[in-house]
Amino acid sequence: MIECRATGLVYRNPKPHLRAIHAWHPSLVQFDDGELVISFDLGQAVESLDYRSYISRSTDGGQTWASPIPLFDDPSQLPASHSVRISKVGDGTLVAMGGRFYRDDPEEGLTNRANLGYVPMDLILLRSRDRGRSWSGPEVVEPPLVGPAFETCHSVVELGDGRWLWPTSTWKGWNGEAPNGMKCVALVSHDRGKTWPEYLDIMDGYRDQLIYWEVSLVQLPDGRLLAVCWVFNEKTGRSEPNAYAISADGRLFSSPRPIGTHGQTAKCLSLGDGRVLCLYRRDDKPGLWAQLARIDGDRWINLEETSLWQGAASGMTGQGTASDEVSALKFGYPSMVRLADGGVLAVFWCCEECIHNIRWVRLRMA
Repeated sequence: MIECRATGLVYRNPKPHLRAIHAWHPSLVQFDDGELVISFDLGQAVESLDYRSYISRSTDGGQTWASPIPLFDDPSQLPASHSVRISKVGDGTLVAMGGRFYRDDPEEGLTNRANLGYVPMDLILLRSRDRGRSWSGPEVVEPPLVGPAFETCHSVVELGDGRWLWPTSTWKGWNGEAPNGMKCVALVSHDRGKTWPEYLDIMDGYRDQLIYWEVSLVQLPDGRLLAVCWVFNEKTGRSEPNAYAISADGRLFSSPRPIGTHGQTAKCLSLGDGRVLCLYRRDDKPGLWAQLARIDGDRWINLEETSLWQGAASGMTGQGTASDEVSALKFGYPSMVRLADGGVLAVFWCCEECIHNIRWVRLRMA
């Protein structure tokens, strides 16, 4: 039922013998005329001081891509790196939302190796009305709860009722403080991103030392919301089976349930016919996997799964610190769009021959 028809590269460092450039975390957008725009992060290393978001585009269905350019010039007067994810809202505007991370100590990474705490950060939002060629902002977003940090794991989702959701997870501060725990939430805007006065609780297992992170959130054809998370057991340092939750009213979510996959980062796409396509980094076997499922009421019914890329194993073993093991992951963060011919174009980052690339794969579902 899942056919992988072709694959190729969006970006790979063209001169690795000359300079170190690695790529992570793509987010993909398609316009009505077929043009594709992608954002992804480039840097010398996954937590390097020069880590920034870039943008590229394709006019031939993803076969070839323009050279990436910086998504925006950050006006911050303080040493900072940044990472944003892009999405397209109803009027064709591109919205980029994510984090600006303040890097006071050049010898420290993004996270405190002792406690998984994050460096100080701002949430930022940018807008583009010309398909990502120019951007207004960044605007600093005032969150409705204390993180003190937030995960940059999702683009803005525009719902049918006009609300904007930004799915994320609260995160510890540098010293390990977590006044609201580490839980999966969605910030809510009623005025197209000008203010974010409230949030939705999606999954919270922090009392049991379960962290729900790397969420994927989609709106189903009947208006319900479906969320899927990577479940990390902070006590054991290992991942639990992926979990899903459903909201019938767009506000309250059901209790988390397992979807039957031993995975980490998982991203979903609604196919519009009661089925969803879920791509995830598998924890018990090497590679990026695809699962086709049917949502029957509140039940997740697996139909088929297959491997899309088997370049590396990539799991959390608990043998090192969580920060070190997350930084050492070899691939992940898929993003997908439905194509006019009924197929799906997916992108993800992967480490091949010691270089972190952005790879595309074209899929067809029976």
